[in-house]
Amino acid sequence: MNNNTTKKLIYTAVCIAIGIILPQAFHLLPISNVGSVLLPMHIPVLICGFICGYKYGAICGIVLPFLSSILTGMPPLFPIGVSMMAELATYGLLTGILYEVTKGKVLPSLLLAMLGGRIIMGISSTFFMGLANMPFGFEAFIAGAFVTALPGLIIQIMIIPSIVFALKKLNLLAYSSYVT
Repeated sequence: MNNNTTKKLIYTAVCIAIGIILPQAFHLLPISNVGSVLLPMHIPVLICGFICGYKYGAICGIVLPFLSSILTGMPPLFPIGVSMMAELATYGLLTGILYEVTKGKVLPSLLLAMLGGRIIMGISSTFFMGLANMPFGFEAFIAGAFVTALPGLIIQIMIIPSIVFALKKLNLLAYSSYVT
């Protein structure tokens, strides 16, 4: 195993750990459905895609909701956790791919990955909620993906580019050829 692979594995593990701890801290806030509103689990997965690339970002997105469900009971594994695994894997995958395709442009990569993840959330929620006999229509998708989650989406847009730029300056991006 080379040094770069080791870095990617460590950074991915740190992102997973942050993704388990951050929602627990957010649950201390007096906000109803705080996870659905502020989306704390999404932040480390998106960052992982930027700093480690699409493979590790996708792995982080799959492992994090599963592990969080096992360790904390949140999210419930089925149907929400399984749907989140698809959504977050998409976030990690797309941030890594788009960051390379855009030659290091963080904001467009982030916005497109967020949109792609939301679309996959709608598709996977429709499928898995249907399997659980819990109808999930277009109105529920729009309400959950964009209305309820608007504060979390704004937080992601505000802080993730700053974090990625800071990591870039510190030379902590583990894979990108676009580190300056």
